[in-house]
Amino acid sequence: MRPLRRTDRLWRLLALGVTLVVTAACFAGGAAEEGRPGPGGQGTPDGNAEADGTMTVDEFQRDITGAVRVAEEYWTERFDASGERFQPIRRITAYQREGEVGCAGQPLPRNNAVYCSAGDFIAYDVNWAVAAFRQVGDAFLFYLLGHEYAHGVQVRLGIRYDFTIQQELQADCMAGAYLGDSVRSRALTIEDGDLDELAAGLRAVADDPGQPWFAEGAHGTAEQRTDAFFGGYERSLDACDLR
Repeated sequence: MRPLRRTDRLWRLLALGVTLVVTAACFAGGAAEEGRPGPGGQGTPDGNAEADGTMTVDEFQRDITGAVRVAEEYWTERFDASGERFQPIRRITAYQREGEVGCAGQPLPRNNAVYCSAGDFIAYDVNWAVAAFRQVGDAFLFYLLGHEYAHGVQVRLGIRYDFTIQQELQADCMAGAYLGDSVRSRALTIEDGDLDELAAGLRAVADDPGQPWFAEGAHGTAEQRTDAFFGGYERSLDACDLR
């Protein structure tokens, strides 16, 4: 597996997918417009972004496979340590067109990645993901899959919140724990300066000023998201209020 890369566009790896919940059967955020973040930090890299050298489809597929493997190994080890058995996400599905894949009767939009609890699968718009991969690098894929796996773990643990922001900030924390623990175990490597870029990215994809914290699809302020992610990165899952 290749290391996380340092890149001026690394913050775009934080284009987080929304979670579809069976009981609500609705999106926690909308699809993004081209070139700008959407409600949950969702976005497509703009056409002026500088590519970092990761270009081939084979390379993309290898990194998707590697990201899935690392996430499964990480959560399997954590569940084993607590005396539980981790059931891997049932499948990872790529799609190209709006409505090609659905969750609980809802078609998935373009420029998106989701965890669908109804079918226990992760789905992503492959054109959007490849564009981000080419402009950001393989770090995008490892973070993206890690974040969506966190939503799957929330479902497995029976964690439910009244507000989207609670679910998403916890997933930020769990994603930070996944990355931090994987770096400490040397399953992933990170270069000098990457953490500063991640912090800048978290600020960039925070909710707009004035966004009500209780709004459907809210993900948190820059301070909240930064605190959640780096709390998990530095202190592992102990920081994430798992219950």
